[in-house]
Amino acid sequence: DEIDFEFLGNLSGDPYILHTNVFTQGKGNREQQFYLWFDPTRNFHTYSIIWKPRHIIFSVDNTPIRVFKNAESLGVPFPKNQPMRIYSSLWNADDWATRGGLVKTDWTKAPFTAYYRNFKVMPCTSCWSKSSSSFSNGARQANNDELDATSRRRLRWVQKYFMIYNYC
Repeated sequence: DEIDFEFLGNLSGDPYILHTNVFTQGKGNREQQFYLWFDPTRNFHTYSIIWKPRHIIFSVDNTPIRVFKNAESLGVPFPKNQPMRIYSSLWNADDWATRGGLVKTDWTKAPFTAYYRNFKVMPCTSCWSKSSSSFSNGARQANNDELDATSRRRLRWVQKYFMIYNYC
């Protein structure tokens, strides 16, 4: 299972694209892509995933960009069967991720690096049942917080002006 933030390649000067996806129980295709409203290479930014039993919230600099709601009751798989692990990698996806494969990786600029600052992981230990590695019923009932009015307004702003597509 994966909950992804991916930066897609671009031509110098083009807006950066942030790709999000939820891949669970053997199914992906829950992608949304966004143009970033800033150049992510000029400064450090905060990218957050808040994963709770009712939803997954993707945020950039405390601005929610996507909410993936738990719709298991409608037959949509939701990641709940595996505990959290965090991976970071740089990988070549120039067959699809760079303007649909039009721009190829310039290997003369290797090695490629990513930098992290103030990296924090705050697991929701009360959300998981130790015996079954799935969300506990108590956490499911206690964790019913949603976005406040300001966050909902910011989410609509991002989705209206910066969303490229939504495959959900």
